[in-house]
Amino acid sequence: MTDSVVLAAPAPAPTAPTPLSPTARTTHKRARHHGVAERAALVDVLQSAKLCHMGVTVGGVPMVFPTAYGFDLAGPDRGGSIYVHGSVASRSLAPDSEICITITILDGLVLARSGFHHSMNYRSGVIVGSPRVVTDNDERVKALDLIVDQVIPGRSQHLRDHTRKEMAATVVLALPLYEASVKARTGGPGDDAADIGVETIWAGVVPVSSQFSQPIPSDDLDSGVEIPEHISTML
Repeated sequence: MTDSVVLAAPAPAPTAPTPLSPTARTTHKRARHHGVAERAALVDVLQSAKLCHMGVTVGGVPMVFPTAYGFDLAGPDRGGSIYVHGSVASRSLAPDSEICITITILDGLVLARSGFHHSMNYRSGVIVGSPRVVTDNDERVKALDLIVDQVIPGRSQHLRDHTRKEMAATVVLALPLYEASVKARTGGPGDDAADIGVETIWAGVVPVSSQFSQPIPSDDLDSGVEIPEHISTML
């Protein structure tokens, strides 16, 4: 009688990267070497930033507005949803045309030996498409909580509920995360060979990062209210 041999289960095949949407509007035409084709890179940009810029056309004039955002990769829109909000009276949030949302994280200042080769290390994402007004109350509440939590993770759990008046005064737009592109740059300067060795000129990278300072309490805050953990852990 021979000993039985138990074979190890085969290792799971590596998961193929999920590509970004290959549409004509999101295909890189310039600086293609900075383009990133994986959707994971878009998720990194979404998770890392606190602010986006929304490009809209108002009265035939293109305008760009800075605004907070939230996102849900499992949202009901194609590819997930990115949410922005504002006043119901805002003309910039009227979903009568396509919009563009841009998010950029600055990671470093790239200093070369010539002005021509100065650059920046960055990660950026661009999302384009037709927004929809979020009308479902549960989704509206979730979207507003996501926007708050994008700025301060976990903050929405510590706040009172939205009032009917606040909800009535607020419009929430959702944009599909499907049609998007990502670019990123890393590394040092790309100086011309003839310039390298001119050591009277410093070249390199100045790293850039965000840092939060000690919170300043509101003037009308009771002195007994301590800084909560979801804020102190950011410091």
